[in-house]
Amino acid sequence: MRLNEVVYSDAVPIDGYGAGFFRVGGEVKDGAILTGAKGTSTWGGYIDQASLLALAGDVDVLFIGTGAEIAHIPSELRQVLEEAGLGVEVMNSPAACRTYNVLLSEGRRIALAALPV
Repeated sequence: MRLNEVVYSDAVPIDGYGAGFFRVGGEVKDGAILTGAKGTSTWGGYIDQASLLALAGDVDVLFIGTGAEIAHIPSELRQVLEEAGLGVEVMNSPAACRTYNVLLSEGRRIALAALPV
């Protein structure tokens, strides 16, 4: 068996999450987050479209974590993001974090916007 070390290029992985927080690159971030190659910041939730639209052209797929349970995002938000050329994948936040880390390790152009669990 051959083991390969995972190397992340531009962005940092999600190290963990818990009730009301995420740990990104060793730093604890309270509340909802937006993370990708441009860094990690707080995210204002579904009404904060501007932060997500700023990713257009730099990101192919945006993962949206809906908290502890999977839920639909507002249809208007999905429409605006898709019209801007962003692929949108919605899942619960734990699954979104895991998927983000896997694709990040492959060097993909992705970002994650996630509500805490």
